[in-house]
Amino acid sequence: MEQALEKLNSMIQDSNNIVFFGGAGVSTESGIPDFRSVDGLYNQKYDYPPETILSHTFYRRKTDEFYRFYRDKMLCLDAKPNAAHLKLAQWEQQGKLKAVITQNIDGLHQAAGSRVVLELHGSVLRNYCEDCGKFYDAEFILHSEGVPKCSCGGDIKPDVVLYEEGLHQKTLQDAVRYISEADILIIGGTSLAVYPAAGLIDYYQGNKLVLINKTPTSKDSMADLIVQGSIGEIFAQLA
Repeated sequence: MEQALEKLNSMIQDSNNIVFFGGAGVSTESGIPDFRSVDGLYNQKYDYPPETILSHTFYRRKTDEFYRFYRDKMLCLDAKPNAAHLKLAQWEQQGKLKAVITQNIDGLHQAAGSRVVLELHGSVLRNYCEDCGKFYDAEFILHSEGVPKCSCGGDIKPDVVLYEEGLHQKTLQDAVRYISEADILIIGGTSLAVYPAAGLIDYYQGNKLVLINKTPTSKDSMADLIVQGSIGEIFAQLA
């Protein structure tokens, strides 16, 4: 571990074109649960798996049940940025990091001070009326009941990408551009199992691909450097 951290620190010192691609593991260290992990409480409260509830079809057919799960599991509004979020924001301010590309929907990168954040799956902090387009914040959703309604009477939908929905094309195109132009691509807190987001790694053309994760990933053989462990603890030790 110590040797890998020294090598990573050296790479970072010499670069001013870093791109970070992050997944759920970046947020779990801020106390936000990975909704895929099924615990006893979940089993007692819900009749469907998370992937079903968070699908476009389920949202349309059982909107009340969708929002019961969404408020309970997806809105962690008291969470604070951890060492990884803060270090990435610091690198951006120093001119080293060009973009954060995230699969997370919690807004913690922006809360830490990052400005160039590409949210592949949207954000719980933005919600909009499906009739008039008026936007509402997450607090409004959290404290509403049943299906939240706009002042015009329309249903309010979270600005998140549900299963069966496509990613925002402009965000995807920007992510491809940043990754393809990056000197260093650091991938952290993701098993690289969710597509199409995981396929973005294929656009990296450099020779400094860094994977930081607690467990091995399917792309480990492609990496130039693997640092295994807690992403927050690892980032806390970087310059």
